[in-house]
Order: sequence, then structure tokens, then C-alpha cells
Amino acid sequence: MFCSVYAQKRNTTNRKRTTTRQGMAAPVQNNTLNAAVTAQPTVDTTKKTKLFERPLDGYYKKTNILSARVTPYANLREADVVYAKRVWREIDLREKMNRYLGSPKARLIDILMEAVEAGELTAYDANPTKEDPNGDGFAVPLTAAKAKAKMADSVIVEKFNANGDKVGSVLQAGEFNADSVIRFRIKEDWVFDKQRSVFEPRIIGIAPLMRLKVADVQTDFQPAFWVYFPEARQVLAAKEAISRNNDATGLSFDDVFMKRLFTSVIVKESNQKDERIKDYAQGIDRLYESERVKKSLLDWELGLWQH
Repeated sequence: MFCSVYAQKRNTTNRKRTTTRQGMAAPVQNNTLNAAVTAQPTVDTTKKTKLFERPLDGYYKKTNILSARVTPYANLREADVVYAKRVWREIDLREKMNRYLGSPKARLIDILMEAVEAGELTAYDANPTKEDPNGDGFAVPLTAAKAKAKMADSVIVEKFNANGDKVGSVLQAGEFNADSVIRFRIKEDWVFDKQRSVFEPRIIGIAPLMRLKVADVQTDFQPAFWVYFPEARQVLAAKEAISRNNDATGLSFDDVFMKRLFTSVIVKESNQKDERIKDYAQGIDRLYESERVKKSLLDWELGLWQH
């Protein structure tokens, strides 16, 4: 009896030990599985793609022109002005001295249009009105869309109904071509300041001239819109003008106008009849009259210093 009980206990003990050993074998298998999973290659998701950095196109960076500031005019009082004359000039970009103003690298018209579209400049309507008979008095501001529409030729687009029958036509603005702007008109005042003893011009406005086609009829050169030049000076001062002789001139478009680095033809001077030169002179006489007006301005200044 004793032996039988002992055998049963012994067998029970063996079963417990076997169970314990089996229970201890499982963690060994799990550790092996974890090691196998850990040994697998992993993808590094923290690695970022390197952004493209454009190399410097040259050996120095041009930053001076971008931070340029406008040199303000000297203060001018009405009591100090003893002589004043208003003239209108036209700058032809086909002239050799003016070609850089139409360079594809930096066009004057592109600078003005980009500033108008960005809201940095205001374009004013050039159409004459009762309050502004000449259309250059900065009386009616234009939106950027209307200013751009005035820079393109108008085309007639025919309208058809569902049956294909023509029902009418509408006048629609075409695409703007920057190369089509070959002339600019500037309005300036020549004043003599007795306080400083200086006879100098001050530009009031600038306008691109367009020769548009309306119903296949080509018109004469007319201002598309006017820009108030004192407002445009800061925009022009931060844009470098291209030179055909030197890439490091450092001249801005504001310097071009302030230093008079252009050639032009006078098309009108202030007079009692408000006439343009082409209203009373034709052909080569118009050029002679323009030179006469230029000479009269120079002669007036020279006459001041003669004793």
C-alpha cells in the first residue's frame, strides 16, 4: 500500500516537473522569434529628401540694387519758382541709345506691368474727359485687369446660335505682347529754383504708347495708361538696367530717368492753344520744331548767367 501511494506521488511529481519544463520551453521559443524579427532589415522613415539648392550663377551676389532707396527731390516751394515750362517727350526704343530699355532681360514695360498687377503702382486712364481734357491728369484709376486689356489689340469675335447662324459679334481684347511696346511718353516740368539757383526737369508721369488695331484699322500711337512717376520711383530704383558695355554698372531704372540716360523727341510744350507740335508742323518740320523747343530751354538757362 505504501509503495503504491509512493509511486502515485512520484508519478505526479514527474508530471508537474514535465509541465514546468514545458512551460519554461515557451519563452525560449518566443525569444527566438523576437530575435528573428529584430534581425529583419528596417526602413528609416526619419530620413528626409534633400531639397534642391540652386548654385550661385557667378562669383558674387547682386544685392545692392535690391535694397536701393530713392534719393528724394529737394524741397521746392512755389515762391522759389521763377520759371516753369511743361513739355511732353517720346522715347523710341528703336533708337540705339534707348535699346536697353527694351532688353528681354529687363524691359521697362514688364517692370511697370508687374508692379501694376501686384498693386504696387496705380494705372490711370488716358482717355480724355471733361475734367481731364488731355487724359494725363491722373484722374481715373484703372484696375490691373483693365490696364492689361488696354495693352492688347482688339479683335472681333463672331457669335453663333445653336443652329450655326451668326447672331452678332463682340469686341474682345487679344493677348499682350511686350515686344509691341516700342515707345514711351513722359510728362515733365522744367523749373528754376531761385533758392538753389538750379534749373532742372522733374518727371511727372510716364505712359507706354500702343498702336492698336481696331476692326483691322491701325491707329496712331496713343497712351495706354499713365503712371504717376514719383510713385513709381521706388519700384524702378530696385530694378537694374541692362548695359551693353558693362554688366556691373549698378544703374537702376530710376537712375536712367534721373540722370537723363536716354534720347527723346519733344512732341508738345505748354502753350495758350494747347496744341501739339504735329498740329501745326508736318514732316521734317516737326523734328525741327522739337529741336527749337529744346534749344529754347537751354537758352533760357544760359541767359541767366550772362552779364
